Amino acid sequence: MPEIGDYKRKFLVVIDDSEECARAVAFAAYRVRRTGGTIVFLYVIEAADFQHFFGVEDVMRAEALEAAERLIDARIAQVKKIADLPIETVIREGRGPDAVESVIAEDPGIAILVLAASTSGEGPGPMVTAFANRSAGNALHIPVTIVPGMMTDAEIEAVC
Repeated sequence: MPEIGDYKRKFLVVIDDSEECARAVAFAAYRVRRTGGTIVFLYVIEAADFQHFFGVEDVMRAEALEAAERLIDARIAQVKKIADLPIETVIREGRGPDAVESVIAEDPGIAILVLAASTSGEGPGPMVTAFANRSAGNALHIPVTIVPGMMTDAEIEAVC
């Protein structure tokens, strides 16, 4: 573990193309701008999407990787409008919650998971549900910040 004076916590943000994801990215960016640290963007490519014939599977995986990189680049551009902050990126294949747990286990610098609640009336969203409904026995060992999907950048900046 790094010395306390050298420690720079990391904020893990799960990236997707949802409207509320931009709220989680903004929260992490404003918080890192104010307190220091690094933003870690995680994009998860669902492995179930590739259950096809061998050649088709490779093409689909390559297309999914390109789409992930484009989306990450867009989120990096969003952060750069707020400040020039350190950003790490991770792309994983698998099930979303499993990938989040794996990345957290592999990087002891990750101190906070930032998610945003869905703006739809159908519930908070799959990631929020996956981590908010856990009992003490299988809860994450880091705080989970859930940003309301309806918050504006100004409101987010004010609380960071």
